[in-house]
Amino acid sequence: MRDALAGLTVRGRAFVAAGVTAVVCAIVLGQPALTRVGVLVLALPLLTAAVLARSRYKLALVRTVSPQLVTAGQSARVDLTLTNEGRTPSGVLLLEDHVPYVLGSRPRFVLEGIGHGWRRHAAYQVRSDVRGRFEVGPMSVRVADPFGLVELGRSFQTTASLTVTPRTVPLPSIPLGGGWTGAGDNRPRAFASGSAEDVTVREYRRGDDLRRVHWRSSARTGELMVRREEQPWQSRATLFLDNRASAHRGQGVASSLEAAVSAAASIAAHLVQRGFAVRLVTASGEEPGSAWHQRESDVGTGPLLEALAVLQPVASPRLDGSWLGEQGHGGLTVAVLGAVEALDVPVLRRMRHHAGSGLAVSLDVDAWVDAHGTPGGAVPVLVQQGWRAVSLTPGDRLDAVWQDLSSTVGQGARHAEVVR
Repeated sequence: MRDALAGLTVRGRAFVAAGVTAVVCAIVLGQPALTRVGVLVLALPLLTAAVLARSRYKLALVRTVSPQLVTAGQSARVDLTLTNEGRTPSGVLLLEDHVPYVLGSRPRFVLEGIGHGWRRHAAYQVRSDVRGRFEVGPMSVRVADPFGLVELGRSFQTTASLTVTPRTVPLPSIPLGGGWTGAGDNRPRAFASGSAEDVTVREYRRGDDLRRVHWRSSARTGELMVRREEQPWQSRATLFLDNRASAHRGQGVASSLEAAVSAAASIAAHLVQRGFAVRLVTASGEEPGSAWHQRESDVGTGPLLEALAVLQPVASPRLDGSWLGEQGHGGLTVAVLGAVEALDVPVLRRMRHHAGSGLAVSLDVDAWVDAHGTPGGAVPVLVQQGWRAVSLTPGDRLDAVWQDLSSTVGQGARHAEVVR
């Protein structure tokens, strides 16, 4: 009952005030008829609140977001199915679905009285120009009486996720080189006998299929071991994205980090279309959800784009190069870099030598805060380390910059002597 009284609307509070005033005036003036009017006006909102407080509603909501993975600027549809599973008919229902402000305004619906078994379908569109993972919901419901005197609030707890991936642009085909490497392990040597003792094993690495675990060897060594398997060779690429906060300039969607994420997404989509198995590595190391150990099970660039959608800047001042200790990965490495400091050069050098071929898109981050500054970037430093590198500024088209990489063929070879 307390919640119902707290839900009195302005009209309901006005009725209460008018009723109390009429009763007081009737007592002071000695007018019994006015007392009856005052009691009636006062009782109406109180009785309405009591009825709503005793009512038991059993509303069920099913929310569906389709598609759950969209590109920035693309719309998604939210379908709602509301059902009254209780036996008590309701009054007017005021529904409001809570959505993040980047997805648009909050949709509101007004439903007239509903009875037992009532079902209603509704839908609305959401759209975001900002990448990220957003929760749609929960929905709040306000039940109002026919007189508009009382409104009671209720809320569903369920939500649905919507992932908005970065924008991508088609990129032209250019010579990449150095991308062919083993799809899994190095080719094992053949054994004369096929006994379990002769199985070639190695240590378990994140992303390995658990069906390849060799339990006897694992028990003997005390560490999880997996069978080496000879697999068809395929083209592999490592996409490195520097997401350190100190390496970028600007704020929000206009920052150099967002430009770097969009460039990385476009490059990932381009490499997958060209048949590469791609993994994503950031300044914090390899992203677990985008490893390419079992690329056969992935669908397009979905895992990579999802990882890029929720990528956040990190405060670490150094690049994590621990992933470079893995053997047999090599192949093509494409780096999307921000500002490069002297401490980064050794890691970038190791990264280049770890790859069969290295391409770099270096963002001239100072141009994001000073449009009239002198073009710079880390291209000269990268070229000295053997990278084929180009610079990207806010006014450049990514497809044109990517095409410029084709004119840098042999650039790294000319500086091989310097690197050595």
